[in-house]
Amino acid sequence: MADLVIGLMLVLARNLLAVDRIVKSGGWKRIMGTEIYGKTLGIIGLGKIGKGVAKRAKGFDMNVLCYDVYPDLKFSEEYGVTYCSFEELLKQSDIVTIHVPLTPETKGLIGERELGMMKPTAFLINTSRGGIVDERALYNALANKKIAGAALDVMEQEPPINSPLLQLDNVVITSHIGGYTCEAITNMGIVAAKNVVLVLNKKQGAHIVNGE
Repeated sequence: MADLVIGLMLVLARNLLAVDRIVKSGGWKRIMGTEIYGKTLGIIGLGKIGKGVAKRAKGFDMNVLCYDVYPDLKFSEEYGVTYCSFEELLKQSDIVTIHVPLTPETKGLIGERELGMMKPTAFLINTSRGGIVDERALYNALANKKIAGAALDVMEQEPPINSPLLQLDNVVITSHIGGYTCEAITNMGIVAAKNVVLVLNKKQGAHIVNGE
């Protein structure tokens, strides 16, 4: 998932899909892009995936801001990550990436108000869950150039049939592929098998969400 986020950052920043379309149609136009090196990345939700993104972003010498209701100060100190308020993150970040679960509290977390706080040159990335971003508000922000672009691996409706976002050139949409790598699928199978062995041996399995 963290790898995909970095890939989507580069696709947005360098307009790679537009360049690909031009070349495949016989053209050779150069489209001006922007760099992610040295830019400010805002991570909403610094859990396991958010931390993975932060670690990779440091390889691009990015200034990493984060917002989380449960701060991990040890991690922030070790990796040079700065906690800030939700509003400050939106205002300061060149790229905002979302890594929180979909709950009643996070549904519609990014709407018209929040998009209005972002820089007109900023990019928004959502690889967490559809519904966290208000898609109508996002469409309006992208269509009116209130933000520069967005990349979505998740949608409120999947597949997003008839979504107006499909008509925009400044949005990249992938088909919920964040965990779809050979390595990730293999590792998930291994974890599942280990859990079966643990439970059969009357031991507690890992990653339990219903411990009671």
